[in-house]
Amino acid sequence: MTDAASLPGRPRGLVTSGAATARAVNVLAPNPSAMTLDGTNTWLLSEPDADLAVVVDPGPLDEGHLRHVVDTAEKLGKRVALTLLTHGHPDHAEGAGRFAELTGTAVRALDPALRLGDEGLGEGDVVTVGGLELRVVPTPGHTSDSLSFHLPADRAVLTGDTILGRGTTMVAHPDGRLGAYLDSLRRLRSLTVDDGVRTVLPGHGPVLEDAQGAVDFYLAHRTSRLAQVEAAVLAGHRTAPEVVAHVYADVDRSLWPAAELSVRAQLEYLRERGAL
Repeated sequence: MTDAASLPGRPRGLVTSGAATARAVNVLAPNPSAMTLDGTNTWLLSEPDADLAVVVDPGPLDEGHLRHVVDTAEKLGKRVALTLLTHGHPDHAEGAGRFAELTGTAVRALDPALRLGDEGLGEGDVVTVGGLELRVVPTPGHTSDSLSFHLPADRAVLTGDTILGRGTTMVAHPDGRLGAYLDSLRRLRSLTVDDGVRTVLPGHGPVLEDAQGAVDFYLAHRTSRLAQVEAAVLAGHRTAPEVVAHVYADVDRSLWPAAELSVRAQLEYLRERGAL
């Protein structure tokens, strides 16, 4: 989800299909909304001189979009050899089964229910296709099955919904948990410090060229929201809907249901730590 917060600096605009890095091409799904921003970013990844490609997040079950991803690969002289999922929300994963039929590929994900084939994804896995290397980075919090993919050759990371290109994301309580989400943000920050990651390729919204700045913004935003939620409860706003109306008053009401999930996650986090 997004709210009134916005990322600092000026991100590179990416609202249509096109190359984002030397190895990453975006094919934008036609599912724009308040929750999905311009639509889902389906990522087509390959080495520049290779004929095999990986697709991350085929997106919704939209036949035109799925075929457009295949056509984009073919126009680049590539064959899709593998499909990966950052997490199981329908705007990222609903089309995976049909896409697997169109491409003859396996689908790898953390959640066994989303997989097509024998292999999943987990901590420490390295995916290699046509010389391309992707390192699997578990980043739970938005959902329990959320993964990011580190693309070291481009000093980039694909973050799914853990970090968006615009605004901020929700913690999808009860499956998503705030403590895990904060740990995941810190893990992504370590990639920017220790592994030289500079670019965020998000699941929605534009590419971000200052990865460390984006993570720092998210951490600061979460700290601020948590303090606001705690203050709202201490002021007498006891239920999650009451807290949403108080804390998210400046946010479009169409986003309040998603905000309530995040508030429930924040309340649980505060209770676990004895703050409430």
